[in-house]
Amino acid sequence: MQTSFTPQQLADPNVAESEKILRKCVHCGFCTATCPTYVTLGNELDSPRGRIYLIKDMLENDRPADAQVVTHIDRCLSCLACVTTCPSGVDYMHLVDHARIHIEKTYRRPIMDRLIRNLLTFVLPYPKRFRTALKLARLGQPFASVFSKTKALRPLASMLDLAPKTTPAPSTFANPGTHVPQAEKRGRVAILTGCAQPVLDPDINDATIRLLTRIGIEVVLPEGEGCCGALVHHMGREEQALASARRNVDVWMREIERGGLDAIIITASGCGTTIKDYGHMLRLDAAYADKAQKVSALAKDITEYLTDLDLPPLERNGLTVAYHSACSMQHGQKITMAPKLLLKAAGFVVRDPAEGHLCCGSAGTYNILQPEISVQLKARKVKNIEATKADIIATGNIGCMTQIASGTAIPILHTVQLLDWAYGGKKPNRIEALK
Repeated sequence: MQTSFTPQQLADPNVAESEKILRKCVHCGFCTATCPTYVTLGNELDSPRGRIYLIKDMLENDRPADAQVVTHIDRCLSCLACVTTCPSGVDYMHLVDHARIHIEKTYRRPIMDRLIRNLLTFVLPYPKRFRTALKLARLGQPFASVFSKTKALRPLASMLDLAPKTTPAPSTFANPGTHVPQAEKRGRVAILTGCAQPVLDPDINDATIRLLTRIGIEVVLPEGEGCCGALVHHMGREEQALASARRNVDVWMREIERGGLDAIIITASGCGTTIKDYGHMLRLDAAYADKAQKVSALAKDITEYLTDLDLPPLERNGLTVAYHSACSMQHGQKITMAPKLLLKAAGFVVRDPAEGHLCCGSAGTYNILQPEISVQLKARKVKNIEATKADIIATGNIGCMTQIASGTAIPILHTVQLLDWAYGGKKPNRIEALK
């Protein structure tokens, strides 16, 4: 793609990076076939190619974002299926990141949109606030149908609909501290506690710690670590995202210096994609660039790490698992085979749902901010999963778990919960009725 940025514009390293990305696009349109919003809406401006044109025009002319640009960029799930498909290697992820930052700086959203986004960024990254909000949401759930009748209030209706009827008690097992290995020590790792996940399903991290310590891995939960910054990052609130990244880099670097780390284990693939990008996010910060690169290099999804530990194969257990590959796992981190191979080795029959490359519609806060599109994508995903006739659904991202669970009766679990059970851990409550 030909560009015409001025030398003054290219002096900005973010603009210069976006210009290089834009020049790689050859208008081939391969991305349209795998883009969930284009497949759903059929609008060229809701495809990666269409959004690239909008972003180019906005940045090249140094224009504030307008309502049209915002509408179509907001509809992007950041699923990154287009990145997987693109034969030219267009780095759409960092281009749309830049566009969102530009939108946040130059566009004033309608008041209700601003209030909802402010509420999300105030609540979701903080477990205690999130837990309190879920309790309050249960009081508001009878009003969800009323809110859904007004377009500006539909995100509130979605929030209320998505809130679980009950919330698990907080786990003390995953509090800051060190869990010593129960077998001969084979390694030492830190684990990201996260923000929303330990509120919605604390057993995911608990199962990870149980499994790792059983096979000889020391697990550290450092004091002071917090939200990875993904939520605010995808809203264009870059300073908040970078502050989260710096805080976590400091915490993990202290742990590296104290006792060394073989890996930083991530159990939510959405967080993993962001943490693996810390090196890029902080590349212009002289005080953090090298440290962030080191942290990003150590970040591993739990299934990535387990693959290197050579877990012994087990006999078939008679259960069939439909594996849903979260977009942040398959497109963001390029992890496709490891979770399925681990499940097969653990004795499960694994089935791939049709259209596995398409997003379920969760995408962080997308199912709140874009409820109409999200519901269509969820229905499509659930139909494909149910067609597998599986006993259980496995995935590696809490957002996908929440989204898919709201549309099917098939129990859905994190991959590591099934692996923990198979290798001697407790049977997850959600599948108590199964074999």
